[in-house]
Amino acid sequence: MPAGHSHDHPADCFGCSEPAAAFLSHDHDHCAQGVLERAAALTRAQGARLTPVRRRVLEILLEEHRAMGAYDVLKRLAEEGFGNQPPVAYRALEFLVEQGLAHRIRRLNAFAACMHPGEAHAPAFLICSGCNSVAEAPAAPVRAALDQAAAALGFVIERSTVEALGRCPACQERAE
Repeated sequence: MPAGHSHDHPADCFGCSEPAAAFLSHDHDHCAQGVLERAAALTRAQGARLTPVRRRVLEILLEEHRAMGAYDVLKRLAEEGFGNQPPVAYRALEFLVEQGLAHRIRRLNAFAACMHPGEAHAPAFLICSGCNSVAEAPAAPVRAALDQAAAALGFVIERSTVEALGRCPACQERAE
């Protein structure tokens, strides 16, 4: 995507909800704002509150397509005057995950903003081993295959997380 790409044309925009956006240089302020607006509406509809700390944590996660550890988030919060006690960050991150506004990336012991809040989806997380960028890719066929394999054994899957480790285009290019 060209540097400084504007998101003024949503109908033809290559937005942040596209999985490859995480691996390309782009300005995603418009997309992040859309996620924040959906997050506020979703929490209101569910009777929950997107407090200033929770909102700021989501904003921090939306700044880059990277998973962030709780202590990285806490450091940012402390710099901005939100407090420096670990429960501050952990509670906000836990809330965001419970509300479907963030995902826990177990391989990295970190968190990433959900780019599709409020939508039923089964994402696969494509994690770059070079730069830790994370793309949330659709994985419904993967989940269907997993459900089918589990059903053959009489098992019912309640939750699954698919994480794939590899190299993003930029890191592949640097390695050549």
